Amino acid sequence: MPTFIQSTHVVYAFFMIAGFLYFWWLSRKPKGIPRIEYLIAMFIPVWSGTMYLTIAYDIGVIELGGTPVFFGRYLDWLITTPLLLVALALTAMFREKKKDFTILIALVIADIVMILTGMVADIAVTSSKWIWYSIGVIALICIFYFVFGPLNKIAKRGGPDLHKHYRICALYLSFFWIAYPVFWALSPSGTGAASLSSSVIAFIVLPIFSKVGFSILDITGLRKLSAREQ
Repeated sequence: MPTFIQSTHVVYAFFMIAGFLYFWWLSRKPKGIPRIEYLIAMFIPVWSGTMYLTIAYDIGVIELGGTPVFFGRYLDWLITTPLLLVALALTAMFREKKKDFTILIALVIADIVMILTGMVADIAVTSSKWIWYSIGVIALICIFYFVFGPLNKIAKRGGPDLHKHYRICALYLSFFWIAYPVFWALSPSGTGAASLSSSVIAFIVLPIFSKVGFSILDITGLRKLSAREQ
């Protein structure tokens, strides 16, 4: 395992530890935010950092066809990305007495399909990888349908302040999630237009912002909304 890959993934794990500690500190004074929101925000960096450490220590990566496959990322994403969507959905339903579990289940299923087909695309060494890649992109589009369709309507029912906060969070998360398949397509696993080093950096930076960054944005906004109500 090259030192560069090891060191970058160890640094990532430290960012995740810092994220966990920050959300734990916030959870000591929840300010009207449901505990589940803090638990999700704390668990995401713990799991993500742990899975990236498997890559750092040459456990979560294998080489196929001369190209490294970082399956530790997929073990991370398989758990953390559904949780991010659940957190976003709970934000939309913040003022709803009854949560819409149908939407939650649909989001999780679409997300799991997206991650697993992405992993198959990474493992495939022939042009068939683009079939699996395309299925993953379709699943992502389905996720966006729920985020900007039904969930957006639910958030709107919660009032203009909640709707504004939800839209900001949804757009923020969507921006980074669109970047994932773009960078994958450019990486050595895709077209190979980008180098391995630049691809590694991209998949270090993106999850920092889309995981810890998103949770900071989401929980901070909810705490402000709750403070106004109180």
